[in-house]
Amino acid sequence: MSKVKVAAVQAATIPFDGPAATARTVALIAEAAATGAKIAVFPEAFIGGYPKGLDFGCSIGRRTGEGRADFARYVRGAIAVPGPEVDQLVAACAAQDIHAVVGVMERDGGTLYCTALYLGPEGLMGKHRKVMPTGSERLVWGFGDGSTLTVVDTPYGRMGGAICWEHYMPLMRAAYYAKGVQIWAAPTADDRESWISTMRHVAMEGRCFVIGACQVMRRSDFPDDYASRIEAAPDEWMMHGRSVIVGPLGEILAGPLVDEEGILTAEIDLDHILGAKLDFDPVGHYARPDLFSLHVDETPQRPVIAHAGAKSAA
Repeated sequence: MSKVKVAAVQAATIPFDGPAATARTVALIAEAAATGAKIAVFPEAFIGGYPKGLDFGCSIGRRTGEGRADFARYVRGAIAVPGPEVDQLVAACAAQDIHAVVGVMERDGGTLYCTALYLGPEGLMGKHRKVMPTGSERLVWGFGDGSTLTVVDTPYGRMGGAICWEHYMPLMRAAYYAKGVQIWAAPTADDRESWISTMRHVAMEGRCFVIGACQVMRRSDFPDDYASRIEAAPDEWMMHGRSVIVGPLGEILAGPLVDEEGILTAEIDLDHILGAKLDFDPVGHYARPDLFSLHVDETPQRPVIAHAGAKSAA
């Protein structure tokens, strides 16, 4: 099937409340499916929340009790993968016959990961943990490794992608291009006008369709005691959206959508990728492996590895 309708979901979530945000996501999956879309991409940290403006009481050499309480609330709002919230998302995809990429805060032990889940009617197809949290995100998020540079096969094409500023990591993009990504999911929290040029660049460079999804959030969407360092009136936007869908020659197919909730859709034709590679294939005829090469370590990087003791001779 070369043609398929895809969707970028731009919406406000319910921060720090995993079950409530999951219910919101389930409802939006149904709304996306009602448009005829067979693939829907949701924003970064849509379940769990993107803590824009929080500093978690941290400065060099100092942490505060209030900041630890903020982090504890953040951890309580995150979800386990697999877990009951993931099961609900899979059930929603099965009921609506749709595939979805959903940004979540994943709780694993005492660490949070910014994760994108790849979901389909058949189940959890894979996940990607953000390998490089940006700036102060490193205070509260762990680092993913190469084992979750995930690309999945769907009935509509090969789907993979990156989260937010991972798109500025050229070697990571190359690793994904080598996996044959045709539909690139781009969950993000970057709502700047300049982000659109990034989405267009990835589409042109990768010769793929890009679905970029970002949240919209007003100050009033966060709890009253949300200790944001960004001052905003209750009705003021703290995240502006700018979700967009882009074709493999950099053409904007839908969006950008700014300062409002909505579901962007576009019909894409994967056959267009074939012609787009006439003059450029980043990991094919436009590559120079005699000059440049990339080695990617996709083994899980575990901090503790247990080995069974050797059996003594009888």
